[in-house]
Amino acid sequence: MNILVIGRGGREHSIVMKLAESEKVTTIYAAPGNGGIQQQATCIAIDEMDMDGLVDFARKKAIDLTIVGPESPLNEGITDRFQEAGLAVFAPTSEAALLEGSKSFAKEFMKKHEIPTASYATFTNAEEAKQYIEEKGAPIVIKADGLAAGKGVIVAETKELALQAVDEMLVSKNFAEAGATIVIEEFLAGKEFSLMAFVHENNVYPMVTARDHKRAYDNDEGPNTGGMGAYAPVEDVTNEHLAFATEEILQKTADSLMKEGRPFTGILYAGLIMTADGPKVIEFNTRFGDPETQVVLPLLKNDLVQVLVDVMDGNNPELEWEDSSCTGVVVASDGYPGSYHKGILLPKMKAAGSSFTIHGGTKLEGDTLVSDGGRVLLVGAKDTTLEEATDNVYGALASAGDMDGFIYRRDIGKV
Repeated sequence: MNILVIGRGGREHSIVMKLAESEKVTTIYAAPGNGGIQQQATCIAIDEMDMDGLVDFARKKAIDLTIVGPESPLNEGITDRFQEAGLAVFAPTSEAALLEGSKSFAKEFMKKHEIPTASYATFTNAEEAKQYIEEKGAPIVIKADGLAAGKGVIVAETKELALQAVDEMLVSKNFAEAGATIVIEEFLAGKEFSLMAFVHENNVYPMVTARDHKRAYDNDEGPNTGGMGAYAPVEDVTNEHLAFATEEILQKTADSLMKEGRPFTGILYAGLIMTADGPKVIEFNTRFGDPETQVVLPLLKNDLVQVLVDVMDGNNPELEWEDSSCTGVVVASDGYPGSYHKGILLPKMKAAGSSFTIHGGTKLEGDTLVSDGGRVLLVGAKDTTLEEATDNVYGALASAGDMDGFIYRRDIGKV
């Protein structure tokens, strides 16, 4: 098969690495890809939002299957365009992707279909939003309604911070159109975890659980990011909790989307929190998570191509998982998620045990790999236990020395 992966980050590199293991693959293309992907696939200089260019390329190269990584093209209707052109694509339509594209839609959907989540209210008027915060108090959560690259969520510990967040979104327009509507939610206490599943219409096949860390600094401090590291599976999620999350959240969501005439094909990601009342939904994504994918896919025993073909054909892929743990730590540009420099030479690391490196924001300048984004690399490792996997990751990171121009958290897999 000829396969096209759309995207340019660590998630897409992880997908390409897994696809490359398959004997069913002839050629893997990535659009636009990155410096690391370029070493394992043919990178094409087509932007992920260039719908016409991507469809034309897929036709010309007789692409048998396209996998869409990022959320923005999904919400702009890339799947619809590919389907109209008669091209096979593993990704949701824009109607189904609205589950991630609009927080207010997702909350209304969950309320309507009795899917467990936090209580909430939606606002476009700053004064009304502030009045609601005054009534509810803090801690409280303020979310930009639209896509904000994982940064449009503010967990406000005080009323003052909550009111400031409202101003940032509705008055200062820091998140542009994404923040023109905001959702204010009750704060839920508990440990977070992620559960992704391969989905086609009513068929739902869950993966292993993962836990990612969004805050920029150790001890979950600092600003929210797209994710600074993750590990899988999550040992404190019991089989009972997993069964509940699969049936009452993922399966119910897939069934309800079918009932609403927006059937889902692709990866359904539930960002969950373990409350005293059991798992509840914090957010849905409608694609592979980043960085969760980088620690979940290495544990998948199956041929990923066969899994996708089976799921799309309505067959059970009979997922099998390694009895191991996987940890991944993001190496980010110093200053991320704020402003940062690009074009910095990548740190040189030695492998430690089973460690591996996945590229996010990188590019080739001549024969040299340099940084080209906020989240630059993910250093991962698999091992028998979480502790051993984590030790291997930090062993590899330590081998690089000072890492001028880059930052990483030192507590992933330990908190």
